[in-house]
Amino acid sequence: MKKLLLLPLLVVSLFGENIVVKITKDLPYVYTTDSGKKVKIERIQDVNNRLTDDYTKTSRPCPPFCVQPTHVFIGIQNIEELELLKFMQDKVARGKGIVIDARLKSWFELETIPSAINIPFPIMQNSTKEKAKRIFTLLGMTIDADGTWNFSKVKELAVFDNGVWCGQAHRLISGFLKYNYPKSKIFYYRSGFQGWKLLGLTTIVHKEIKKD
Repeated sequence: MKKLLLLPLLVVSLFGENIVVKITKDLPYVYTTDSGKKVKIERIQDVNNRLTDDYTKTSRPCPPFCVQPTHVFIGIQNIEELELLKFMQDKVARGKGIVIDARLKSWFELETIPSAINIPFPIMQNSTKEKAKRIFTLLGMTIDADGTWNFSKVKELAVFDNGVWCGQAHRLISGFLKYNYPKSKIFYYRSGFQGWKLLGLTTIVHKEIKKD
């Protein structure tokens, strides 16, 4: 199984900057691209900051919101925040990888991780072979002369959902595997959006909620 190695991340000069809350002791922030715009990913600098939204909850009805297994499928590698940031720098930046938000569109639009695209889990969970073919083609799959699906150039995928209590990423990955997307090309960010927010990392809002 191919490993996503955690190599030293890009060290950014701190000269002239007063960064109290870094990502690691040598890494204050990283950059990625979201909707064609450069985005700086950093942690919230207010050391007294507290979460105040739905991600402060500790308990949700189970089912459906049950704790997910550490490894959702044999052959699917788990990653966490540092590996995801490395994935953005090494894979997303070079067009070799995609971060996928498996949640429903309304949640994705409300707030998500920078650079993520939305493939809601029902799209793959309920997909026909023809629909899977269209999606996989967008992800780099080619069709050989004999009709064989060729996955040699497909993009690597880092998939997440709400967090360890959410099964949406699990369901999306299951749909990908049903039509033989390579396990070696899929990475599961189990801590998900709640884990991202708990660390105070930068998020993106694609659709503002208008208040009356």
